[in-house]
Amino acid sequence: MSWGTELWDQFDNLEKHTQWGIDILEKYIKFVKERTEIELNYAKQLRNLSKKYQPKKNSKEEEEYKYTSCKAFLSTLNEMNDYAGQHEVISENMTSQITVELARYVQELKQERKSHFHEGRKAQQHIETCWKQLESSKRRFERDCKEADRAQQYFEKMDADINVTKADVEKARQQAQIRHQMAEDSKADYSSILQKFNHEQHEYYHTHTPNIFQKIQEMEERRIVRIGESMKTYAEVDRQVIPIIGKCLDGIVKAAESIDQKNDSQLVVEAYKSGFEPPGDIEFEDYTQPMKRTVSDNSLSNSKGEGKSELKFGGKSKGKLWPFIKKNKGATPEDFSNLPPEQRRKKLQQKVDELNKEIQKEMDQREAITKMKDVYLKNPQMGDPASLDHKLIEVGQNIEKLRQETQKFEAWLAEVEGRLPVRGEQARRQSGLYDTQNPPSVTNCAQDRESPDGSYTEEQSQESEVKVLATDFDDEFDDEEPLPAIGTCKALYTFEGQNEGTISVAEGETLYVIEEDKGDGWTRIRRNEDEEGYVPTSYVEVCLDKNAKGAKTYI
Repeated sequence: MSWGTELWDQFDNLEKHTQWGIDILEKYIKFVKERTEIELNYAKQLRNLSKKYQPKKNSKEEEEYKYTSCKAFLSTLNEMNDYAGQHEVISENMTSQITVELARYVQELKQERKSHFHEGRKAQQHIETCWKQLESSKRRFERDCKEADRAQQYFEKMDADINVTKADVEKARQQAQIRHQMAEDSKADYSSILQKFNHEQHEYYHTHTPNIFQKIQEMEERRIVRIGESMKTYAEVDRQVIPIIGKCLDGIVKAAESIDQKNDSQLVVEAYKSGFEPPGDIEFEDYTQPMKRTVSDNSLSNSKGEGKSELKFGGKSKGKLWPFIKKNKGATPEDFSNLPPEQRRKKLQQKVDELNKEIQKEMDQREAITKMKDVYLKNPQMGDPASLDHKLIEVGQNIEKLRQETQKFEAWLAEVEGRLPVRGEQARRQSGLYDTQNPPSVTNCAQDRESPDGSYTEEQSQESEVKVLATDFDDEFDDEEPLPAIGTCKALYTFEGQNEGTISVAEGETLYVIEEDKGDGWTRIRRNEDEEGYVPTSYVEVCLDKNAKGAKTYI
């Protein structure tokens, strides 16, 4: 089956059909594109839904997530977030593997189709031109034959007329011969053009057109195969994420199976247990005796005029109320003495832990400031070391205040737990936890200073990361005479000098170098008499004047 032989006369229909095929391909591209948009919107809605139900930080809601059922719900939210991510993967893969590829293929297909049909029209125009030449030669041959017949008839008429002179007869005879020769020439020309046309027509219908139509057929079949492969890819993109989506669903099931009702019940006990013992039986008070009634040790109220001590329930501490008696509402005491023993112990322990974290944070900050001071001591152009002294004093005072607070709460905690707050023991504990000698100094600042804005970062200790901002640079050089230029430099990148002592430069700008990098990662440069400062050495390409010995001044 070949379009060249079967559809040799259907050029226009083939042109319409191939255009329809391209339209179908573009329609499929549009379909996939809309599917990717749906997947993105669905993923966005899932992420928003997961975010909406996430517990708010530092809120009462966050405390509820200690229960296994709430933890399972939180795991479900996280799994749904991953689930949404897989739909984003579907969208991305469909866009890159189908939409983009097919869009590029459609452009190539349009160019190929245009080329084939241009070649077909060119062949059509050629055969039409040959046909017109044939028709023209045929009409000329026919006209010359008629002219030759008329000339022959006129000669015969003149030859039969006795009144015509011999010269006129000869003239008519010559004219008839000329016309006859013209007819013979037209006949030969017509025959030659006819043979040429038959050859061209044979080539057109049996060689050129079949070849062109065969190329068009192959092009169309490739289009059909390509759209079939795209449909397979469409399914494979979905299938590739099914295992991961299955893992997300398995994670939800696993989270649901991890729910432990007994554990949650125990957490309720720990959260609300007061530590009191249930009250004992109330003794019978006999009002029939004339004697002054006595008050039982287990009575609900105190005797008002006899200086009786407060009642004790269940052998616990004084002043504790029954669970069903309303408690006084007011400001919460600092030692949480308004809470039941068990809850009070938890609150005090929580407060001690928070204070310990704050102490550790202040100590980390003190260590960072000490390192910064050491850097300033080694590199005075970076800043004034004395400017950090007040910060060190302030941090030290904060640490001392926090330690005193910690000792106070630990004493209350020891009281609740039934321990005596032994001063020596607390001091040893505090010393072991918090007393820290002077932190080690920074030995290699240049290697740590790598960030583009000229600042540097160092590893911080334990739980929190303290960011220490560079302080103002020492501008003691402002009153000195301008230093001589020792070379030039070209800015490789744009640098925004926001700290005092630095200077902003634009990419490609050429400036004067007045002080080389001394190992701290900074080079001192000058733009004009009023603008000079430091830039990171890695931001500039320095070209030093080897012949300059301090005599080359800035002009």
